Amino acid sequence: MNFAPLERDIIAWYRANARSIVWRNPHTSAWGVLLSEVMSQQTQVARVEPIWQDWMRRWPTPADFAAAPRAEILRAWGKLGYPRRALRLHECAQTICEQYNGEVPEDVDDLLGLPGIGDYTARAVAAFAYGQRVPVVDTNVRRVLSRLVHGRFLAGNASKRELKEVEALLPEQDAPVFSVGLMELGALVCTPKPSCEQCPVRQHCQWQALGKPMPTKEELAAKKRRQQKFQGTDRQVRGLIMDALRSADQPLSQKEIDVVWPDAAQRSRALFSLIEDRLAEQTEQGTFRLPH
Repeated sequence: MNFAPLERDIIAWYRANARSIVWRNPHTSAWGVLLSEVMSQQTQVARVEPIWQDWMRRWPTPADFAAAPRAEILRAWGKLGYPRRALRLHECAQTICEQYNGEVPEDVDDLLGLPGIGDYTARAVAAFAYGQRVPVVDTNVRRVLSRLVHGRFLAGNASKRELKEVEALLPEQDAPVFSVGLMELGALVCTPKPSCEQCPVRQHCQWQALGKPMPTKEELAAKKRRQQKFQGTDRQVRGLIMDALRSADQPLSQKEIDVVWPDAAQRSRALFSLIEDRLAEQTEQGTFRLPH
């Protein structure tokens, strides 16, 4: 397949249709890109933008963030979800200061060595902060690739084969623009319920050519297993306890913790899992607070 028309069409479409997102500008630092990628994991961009802006005003460099108190960081994280990400970012900033003189490294392997930085984030920083020609594969890219190249739904996480397939698609010039264009196409057009009539590359799409086949029962089952229930889970209870701790001006008593959730066993399990994860701590007086 001649990929040149596909690359051209996706880049042109992106430049004409890209959302205006606050960190998508040439002045965003590598630290700002890294923050945006970590914050955006499993979180809508609209929720991330104001918090990202606040963080960049407070802590514009890894050194600023590395010196911040953990309690302040967890309060600033707010309701983004998965607050362990905030503490891992803190460890990440400290490592950047200790090992890289406060500068976010460029090399993918060096980025992968940072606390809390996985394969996707490392490649995203290399591509979008440093302009490198490396494949960046998130959920949206996987969905586009599945339909465009394979003509079917692919379950599971990104594989090495898919990274190689995306790398083969990357143009020699404007590779980061093409990569973010693939992501944007998956976010706006090639969604779970796609708007194929708006797709700039539908003439190249194998899924279209095959008559838009439906996922198999096995593929649907795999997708269902990946979807996480939230209501009534320990994760919800952890979030409620964290909300109470963030809002408090002083440590909370056990009674003040008890009012957030009626199930005592689940509440206790959630509270002490927060302590184990260093997201909360118990004082000598038996009260609870954010970690200092």
